[in-house]
Amino acid sequence: MPRRLPLIASLALLPALAACSSGASLPDPLTQEALAAVSADPGAPREQLARAVDDLFTADGIGETRAVIVMHSGEIAAERYAGGFGPDTRFLGWSLAKSVTAVGIGILVAEGKLRLDESAPIVHWQRPGDPRGEITLRQLLQMRSGLRHTETAEPLYKADTVRLLFLDGRDDMAREAEAQPLEAEPGRQFEYSTASSIVLSDVMARVLSPSQNPAARQGAVDHFLHDRLFGPLGLTSMTAEYDAAGTMIGGAMIHATARDWARFGEFLRHGGSVKGVQIVPRGWIAFMRRPSPRAPDYGAGLWLNRNSGGDRHMLFPEQGPSSLFAMTGHFGQYVLVSPAQKLTIVRLGKTRDEDTRALAAALARIAALYPAG
Repeated sequence: MPRRLPLIASLALLPALAACSSGASLPDPLTQEALAAVSADPGAPREQLARAVDDLFTADGIGETRAVIVMHSGEIAAERYAGGFGPDTRFLGWSLAKSVTAVGIGILVAEGKLRLDESAPIVHWQRPGDPRGEITLRQLLQMRSGLRHTETAEPLYKADTVRLLFLDGRDDMAREAEAQPLEAEPGRQFEYSTASSIVLSDVMARVLSPSQNPAARQGAVDHFLHDRLFGPLGLTSMTAEYDAAGTMIGGAMIHATARDWARFGEFLRHGGSVKGVQIVPRGWIAFMRRPSPRAPDYGAGLWLNRNSGGDRHMLFPEQGPSSLFAMTGHFGQYVLVSPAQKLTIVRLGKTRDEDTRALAAALARIAALYPAG
């Protein structure tokens, strides 16, 4: 006589049988590579985190992920690289550089060498009658200088950013950026602009070096960054590029390993301090995180997890805390920082503009695994 399953066991099988009969499929089992990327105690459900990180490398429609680091409470909770990349790979951050430049300016403001609400020290803007003399550092940092600029365009060579970085402006980017006329009254209009960060890089060089010699300008800025920022933070891989005029390409060209990008995110999460040592005043990081008067989703060198009031979608305000902020860069570079969750997430890779919303949603699923403290 055939044996029968106990009634309770039979009932327990009903959901699985129903799934089979309805054609629903169970998720694929996690690979050893996916599980090995997550620490034993990541501060979130381990398998869920492993699957969410794995999705960044395997899901369609979000581009090519090359590196991911998740840090929770100051410890690496997950770390994974695509083939050909690893912990020693220096990744170009693209616009992640803007946040580094903003912190460098903050150090100079704290030292009294610059003033946030005074005219930017660009000599030819100070000529009588030049309205650009009204542009302040605050406005440059908050992307509301009023300078004429087109960040992206079709075809690409018509974009001011492409012309600045790779075509006629490439040898002296600051001269090209600072030559632009106003298209709006300073302070009135938000215009995301790589050129603004180039102007800030030039300001940094002007303050640090009395010489206009390119080698002297580059040497002064490079020494300042390594002595006052990269060194104290332990960012041994972080390297900036300079143009032929000795101006740091502070809007787009800083390289670092994924771990060093994560360290920089942790530095921001701790309000500008490292191991209790204040590198830049906490008030400066608070300023960087404060919404611009003309863009609720942008601060000063940082994107904020808030609605833009328009059709711009950089992060995921409908899912994460409003206190979350991010460094973002071209091709889907992300350093997400959520102080309330004690969380920093780094994603580096190559994603088309049209796929960044799907990528942001995938990153949101990782962040959602961590409750706010």
